[in-house]
Amino acid sequence: MKQASEPTRPRGSAAPDPSLPHGADITAPAVIARVLAEALPYIRRFSGKTMVIKYGGNAMSDDQLKSDFARDVVLMKLVGMNPVVVHGGGPQIGELLQRIGKESRFVEGMRVTDSETMDVVEMVLGGLVNGEIVNLINRHGGCAVGLSGKDGELIRARKMVFTRDNPELNAPEIIDIGHVGEVESIDTAVIDLLIRGNFVPVIAPMGVDAAGQSYNINADLVASKLAQVLSAEKLIMLSNTCGVLDRDGRMVRGIGQKEAAQMIADGVISGGMLPKVRAAMDAVNSGVNSVHILDGRVAHAVLLEVLTDHGVGTLIRASRPAARLA
Repeated sequence: MKQASEPTRPRGSAAPDPSLPHGADITAPAVIARVLAEALPYIRRFSGKTMVIKYGGNAMSDDQLKSDFARDVVLMKLVGMNPVVVHGGGPQIGELLQRIGKESRFVEGMRVTDSETMDVVEMVLGGLVNGEIVNLINRHGGCAVGLSGKDGELIRARKMVFTRDNPELNAPEIIDIGHVGEVESIDTAVIDLLIRGNFVPVIAPMGVDAAGQSYNINADLVASKLAQVLSAEKLIMLSNTCGVLDRDGRMVRGIGQKEAAQMIADGVISGGMLPKVRAAMDAVNSGVNSVHILDGRVAHAVLLEVLTDHGVGTLIRASRPAARLA
């Protein structure tokens, strides 16, 4: 059956439907019916499609938001989509490091990871955080399976090397940030098997090199590469901000490659948003239809983006007109 094209929707934070009477009871049957009818074309459009979701930020620290996210994932699976979750865990790692008296350091948004820190990363990401997400999804009626990038040779990694210009040297300065890796390749056999079995894969962003050395990999980068090799329809990234912000702190609703590159060069996009936007640009350049950087502090942000007319956050495509400001 021919699939309907995705309806055109305004970009930006969700707003009440102006066609609803002021003070309308959103639990009333007529309102619920309208919401379900609005979701129908999106369900039809995305049925059978893979959606890679990078889960992190405040959405992982607030109990109600965690529950909302799990329910969103379960609903997506029930209506025929194939959600694949890649999670972060930076705050949890930082908290445990602080408890053992170890300082967290970052270079361009990447955590400097020595051997001791890597042990903490594996404990937190591969154990505590991954297990909690799997349990939440299962508790809400889903069938989730937790994986590390080390399982089934899912993620082959290589050491990430940073360089920066140093006027005192004739060559760029090499910065060693320890056991921080980048994705060399992904073998999707395990994920494909889980999707065919109607499971939701939940992946901790770690990998190993050919010698068996473990690496901590930025979850945004893992999600981007995974979306590419799975030919995902969408890559959805949850953030602690309303989306990409311009120099004046206003959210950019839609952004193209050229605008994003200029904002990075001008220092407007920096810190933790830097690897996120770079990963988004890499994904759309490699065939992912669209990337959405969403405000993870908004309840049911994923469903609002995927199944309603109200986009939440910043939309990034390979080719977009000039950015529009909220």
